[in-house]
Amino acid sequence: MSIKVAVIQKPPVMLDRERTVAAAIELLEEVVREGAVLAVFPEAYVPGYPTWVWRLRPGKDMATSNAIHALLRQGAVDLAAGHLQPLQDAAGRLGVTVVIGINEIDSKYSGTTLFNTVVVIGPDGQVLNRHRKLMPTNPERMVWGSGDATGLKVVDTPAGRVGALICWESYMPLARYALYAQGMEIYVNPTWDSGETWVATLRHIAKEGGCWVISTSTALQGSDIPESLPDHEALFTADEWINDGGAVVIRPDGSVAVGPLVREKGILYAEIDVEMARRARRSLDVAGHYARPDIFSLSVDRRPRPPALFTD
Repeated sequence: MSIKVAVIQKPPVMLDRERTVAAAIELLEEVVREGAVLAVFPEAYVPGYPTWVWRLRPGKDMATSNAIHALLRQGAVDLAAGHLQPLQDAAGRLGVTVVIGINEIDSKYSGTTLFNTVVVIGPDGQVLNRHRKLMPTNPERMVWGSGDATGLKVVDTPAGRVGALICWESYMPLARYALYAQGMEIYVNPTWDSGETWVATLRHIAKEGGCWVISTSTALQGSDIPESLPDHEALFTADEWINDGGAVVIRPDGSVAVGPLVREKGILYAEIDVEMARRARRSLDVAGHYARPDIFSLSVDRRPRPPALFTD
């Protein structure tokens, strides 16, 4: 039986958590009207991917970097404080599964460190999984801390068994395998990457894992960055395309089903049949009959790694 998925690459309201969440709710209502039961948003969608870090000069633009980071921190999502609850309530009301990237703040311990996080929300509005990016890439390490493996999980949804890694985590073979070994049927990759090389990577993963692959980044222009951003004119021009988007859905045999959607601030829809994933693994099941556990082994430590333990 096929289901309809919606892959969203419209821009957020950059650096504004409440307005971005409100916009995401409107998008959920739109895609559900179109019959979608699974909605996928890009990496760090709330309140926006910090694209400026790729343009700031290390050691040269620290004042600007500090000022912008403060804005990002103020707009970050604290799950414990209920910042994502309006979106969760909307998912429950609409009966749709949501995968969304957020800038998450660690309020329990430091109250300051941010994480690049992907959250899976079930059609009952409950958070099914929270995965923090294991390894931020290059200048991203000046924005986000490194996550642990507590969220390296595949979860059951009405759409199928869903697992998610963020952007270049797709280049981490062991992280991918950890999800393959949990019967993953749909691999979701909120990202900032796009283009031919990226699509080739996703096609490889679909074939390797025998799973559907859904990926999207934010289609973003300079005009989508608020002019109030410190040093805005030096960093961005209004008509430039900062990111092309590139939303795409790939079949378990590695062929492209729909997309990529390029330089369009829109929504990509696709019909997917989860049974195709199960059938694809008949000939190649890398975590099943094609594994050699007598030769290779993988141990994944999913215990939380808090910075401090308190005994009262």
